[in-house]
Amino acid sequence: MEKQLHKLDPDLHRRFANSIFLLPKLLSNYLVLFPEFTDHSETHSVAIIDYCNKLIGHDNLEHLNADELYVLLMGAYLHDVGMGVSEKDFQEFSEQVEFDSRIRDHENASMFDVTRAYHNDFSACFIEKYSQLFDFPSEAHEFAVIQTARGHRKADLFDEAEYPAKLPLENGNTVCLPYLTAIVRLADEVNIEKDRNLLLTVDPSNVTTERQRLEFDKHEAVKKVTICEDRIELDVQTDNPYLFGLISQLADKVQETLDYCVRVVDERTDFVITQKKIQIVRPSA
Repeated sequence: MEKQLHKLDPDLHRRFANSIFLLPKLLSNYLVLFPEFTDHSETHSVAIIDYCNKLIGHDNLEHLNADELYVLLMGAYLHDVGMGVSEKDFQEFSEQVEFDSRIRDHENASMFDVTRAYHNDFSACFIEKYSQLFDFPSEAHEFAVIQTARGHRKADLFDEAEYPAKLPLENGNTVCLPYLTAIVRLADEVNIEKDRNLLLTVDPSNVTTERQRLEFDKHEAVKKVTICEDRIELDVQTDNPYLFGLISQLADKVQETLDYCVRVVDERTDFVITQKKIQIVRPSA
């Protein structure tokens, strides 16, 4: 995608390249609140870009205009920036986000709980508040990047107002937000292989509870995720039946996301997601 963007529009590529210089520090801030979590750093964002490339494929890539490539790259890089907001921004953003009753009516809901549950909305708030850092070419581009980042989880991609299929830009191009956001959401969902444990393997002391250990072990057992033309394969290696059961549940969750994204793209866009099935692959005896 980045090579194609540079080819189609060097100025948009320059804006993108300048923006990502800021991201290592911004994205690593999540460790302040979530030191025991799987990787949500710049490494994770780069992995999401890689998965987006594979999910899109050559045919769809040729049909994406420069503005769509720019929005997709920026949204993918920034999708988790809300995981590392400061306490001051947390208070400000909490007044902007519409929490559900589970959080709103829970007096003891912590910053940890709220940020984890609504980090996609906090990412949107962060991008809007600090938009001058990213040198967006227009307000429409800024809106598109915000919505792509926000939509990587929970958002309703069938909502035409929030996710227009042809968002008009001043240069005459349009941006297909349902497709771009569906690709980022799916790419984020399939980033479950052992590389997500990168930071934890450097500092194993971060894994301190049984729940954290299970999350760690799940990612360790998924050795590789392969994007095929018609399916997504999870290479799982474990002799632990309970752990394999947890991974099977995780695969079912990813399948639900895949089904949803396929339906959004089929019904609302001219693009296509060719992958239809999540398949667990185990080494033969």
